[in-house]
Amino acid sequence: MKQARKLAVRAQGLSGPKPSGVEALSAHLGAIQLDTISVLARSHELVAYARLGSVPRSRIEQAYWGVNATGEPKNFEFWSHAASILPIEHWPLYAFRRRANVLKEWSWFSEHKKDTKAVVARLRTEGPLTAAQLGGAKRSGEWWDWSAAKIAVEHALYRGEVVCTSRQSWRRVYDLAERVIPDRFLNSDLTDEECLTSLVQLAGDLLGVATLSDIADYQRLSRVQVRQVIARTSLQEVEVEGWNESAFISPTATDALSSPTGGRRSRTTALSPFDSLVWFRPRTERLFGFTHRLEAYVPKALRTHGYFTMPVVAGSELIGWFDPKRIGKTLTIVNCSFDPGTDQKMAGAILEAARWVGADSIEIKQAQSRAALRSLVKLTSN
Repeated sequence: MKQARKLAVRAQGLSGPKPSGVEALSAHLGAIQLDTISVLARSHELVAYARLGSVPRSRIEQAYWGVNATGEPKNFEFWSHAASILPIEHWPLYAFRRRANVLKEWSWFSEHKKDTKAVVARLRTEGPLTAAQLGGAKRSGEWWDWSAAKIAVEHALYRGEVVCTSRQSWRRVYDLAERVIPDRFLNSDLTDEECLTSLVQLAGDLLGVATLSDIADYQRLSRVQVRQVIARTSLQEVEVEGWNESAFISPTATDALSSPTGGRRSRTTALSPFDSLVWFRPRTERLFGFTHRLEAYVPKALRTHGYFTMPVVAGSELIGWFDPKRIGKTLTIVNCSFDPGTDQKMAGAILEAARWVGADSIEIKQAQSRAALRSLVKLTSN
């Protein structure tokens, strides 16, 4: 099991050679999940921070939604594990999903076919626009109550007519795929089988060692889809002690782990609940013996841990979690739990995170060893 943990952490860029900058991170991880919640920082920022340390947050934004030296976008947004930042070179791999979306008759979208044609026409004439510029993102104050324009442009995005490669103040900027996606990717016509084979190979490499369910979850495929193509990949079937089903190991991951530089770097750091190391909760529990639940959408009175509990990884172990809340320049640790003997590591993770977001004081409210953490976490404006 220890070897499986090392493989997983190494494959995810949290040990071994550091990923070569934020610009390369989406390619390194295959997908970086997006989420609107911002407590310590937004999830996509936390993913970069966990692997690269205290990278300026403005640089992270520029790297994700910027362009390369030739003016081509570095990434695009689409549905992968969830709504995600994906490397632009992976546009062809999602052709199977775009084709499936064209055939689907969602009632939500079917009612707005004329609106979809209208927003595509406007983008063709006027250039890139946000949902607000197209006619408004929402009809009321509720976040899910999308306007007709927002429904229409998202329909076009799901089908591949429209793409998002940049944002303005967290708002998607929509443009025509034919105008934005480089021709070598736009005109790559992979079959469904080729798309699935590439995505299964990618998931296996990025997980290190994984069950069929783990691989399927990484790109939100079905187990049937994974079974159909896994023999076409280089993934090899193995048994992992304590697991009830067979697993598949990536030769790429095992080769990297055994290289001279494979284990020299390790991180002790807080993770977003949406980080790809921990986003599939059954795998997190099976691999690390660590139970983690996101309770942001649970009524406050029913939460057991907290609103945005962040797991802390130290080397190849998950040692605990903390639930942060930031008010001004004070980082409050609302709740915290950690393994015996790991208080210094937990305190170090909290302190580093606080400094990264510009906090100049830390308040520990609840923890199993609050006095110990208070004595270890000493943060001043200096």
